[in-house]
Amino acid sequence: MTRIIAGSAKGRTLKVPAQGTRPTSDRVREAIFSSLEHRLGSFTGCCVYDLYAGSGAFGFEARSRGAATAVLVEQDRRAVEVIRSNAASTGLDVQVIATDVAKFVQTLPMPRPDVVFVDPPYELSAAVIRDQLALLLQQCPDHEVLLVVERSSRDQESPIPHGCAEIDVRKLGETSVIYAHWYGYAHGDS
Repeated sequence: MTRIIAGSAKGRTLKVPAQGTRPTSDRVREAIFSSLEHRLGSFTGCCVYDLYAGSGAFGFEARSRGAATAVLVEQDRRAVEVIRSNAASTGLDVQVIATDVAKFVQTLPMPRPDVVFVDPPYELSAAVIRDQLALLLQQCPDHEVLLVVERSSRDQESPIPHGCAEIDVRKLGETSVIYAHWYGYAHGDS
């Protein structure tokens, strides 16, 4: 069972798609949000993107904790229906984009993200994720973005694009969570 851990909708249950997704455990999500709140101070006023949203748990958790905007991107029709159902049951307003992440990152909606959660299928290569994130970040000049990418702990290749500063990797059982910072320009460039 997936629940919202903290904030205005604390304890609310989230439905998860019956198939085709790999929901992040509440324990891993709690560790991620604890780390992010330590880094950010709070989510108040943030714009959050939840790519490969599945049930939308990351976006809903961020909105519950005070994020101003949550954009949830998911291509699977059944998962999109689950996200919309979760929005109705939690009372949390989110923007649902029913498209493939590869198409979404080519033209970003406004506002630009402050935090981007990326929890793709484990079989999606790190190179594909890197390319998608690079496209997204190219559209965020002069805007800092914190990336949180969830991968299999067995995957040794980095999904973080060139120009980002990798700031932490946490291994939580079978899951690795990679945190990286985009400074609004390629880090280390002059």
